Amino acid sequence: MHPVAALNEIAFWLERELAPTFKVKAFRSAAEIVGSLSTDEIAARAADGRLTKTKGIGARTFEVISQAVDGAVPDYLENLRTTGAKPLADGGTDLLAQLRGDLHSHSEWSDGGSTIEQMVAAARSLGREYLALTDHSPSLKVASGLTAERLAEQLDVIDGLATGGAGSSDGDGDTGEGDASDGDAGAAGDFRLLTGIEVDILEDGTLDQTREMLDRLDIVVASVHSKLRADSATMTERMLGGIRDPHTTVLGHCTGRLLSGSRGTRPPSDFDAEAVFAACAEHDVAVEINSRPERQDPPDDLITLALDAGCLFSIDTDAHAPGQLDFLAYGAERADRAGVPVDRIITSWPVERLLEWAGRRR
Repeated sequence: MHPVAALNEIAFWLERELAPTFKVKAFRSAAEIVGSLSTDEIAARAADGRLTKTKGIGARTFEVISQAVDGAVPDYLENLRTTGAKPLADGGTDLLAQLRGDLHSHSEWSDGGSTIEQMVAAARSLGREYLALTDHSPSLKVASGLTAERLAEQLDVIDGLATGGAGSSDGDGDTGEGDASDGDAGAAGDFRLLTGIEVDILEDGTLDQTREMLDRLDIVVASVHSKLRADSATMTERMLGGIRDPHTTVLGHCTGRLLSGSRGTRPPSDFDAEAVFAACAEHDVAVEINSRPERQDPPDDLITLALDAGCLFSIDTDAHAPGQLDFLAYGAERADRAGVPVDRIITSWPVERLLEWAGRRR
């Protein structure tokens, strides 16, 4: 097994189980370090001890590299594979198998921890047909939100991946070199990387990005990230403004609640859910079923309310690292439990149908 593949796959499994960031980073960083070396050079440096003196290579990562160089699957990776063999969720298996893509993910361009190429490689290894890259918008400075200028740069990078190779995967989460087809931005074989943004719905209900840039995107996930404790009337009007904008494709994590995690807990926002979901149905905006285990947003009762209102849904991971792209299982389980019909889940649609639908209001 190649050491880089082993290190990246370990990082994938750790991300999947929400391991501490520093732990994941140790393996991702080590993969970058040895990735610049030939296989023979890695073996030579492992044998003579030079790798142990290399900054960024610790005892555990050296052990992994050495065992991979010797032709074995590293013990640490084998243990993680055994642990990860059990599905993340107990239900929703049939629905999960019908999901084709994911419309909410982040890269190192905002507050994600990995490159676009690594996110693409993981999505492809998980059998996804498409992934929307939706880094944050400029007002969310804590998450390094993208200004119009930076978003334009990112779109150029995605366009380059279509002609220069969007990355492929040799296994769970490990990145190799992939082939890409000419044509649509982010296309690579039977996989497509969609352009997008998670745009803040500002306090006045407008979207936090220029109309010119929003016009260029495939997918717009509109979310509220600030003043989450506003009164119901204020929050409702704010959300309705975002939903009515013709660029909005998906209403992201609508309550903003947090049930666990490093950021602590947070109660759901107070808003008129019946009015919000009626607007989503009227304006053909999908309600996101956010698959992050610490969010589980919307709560079950609101999924039922949105279902009764006639809404479409988007089951998304909100992944900030490659391993978190596997969280889709959690969202599928919740949607299945709520009885959401598969045809009302836009992430089960073929990409051509999805993009035709997403562009119909603009």
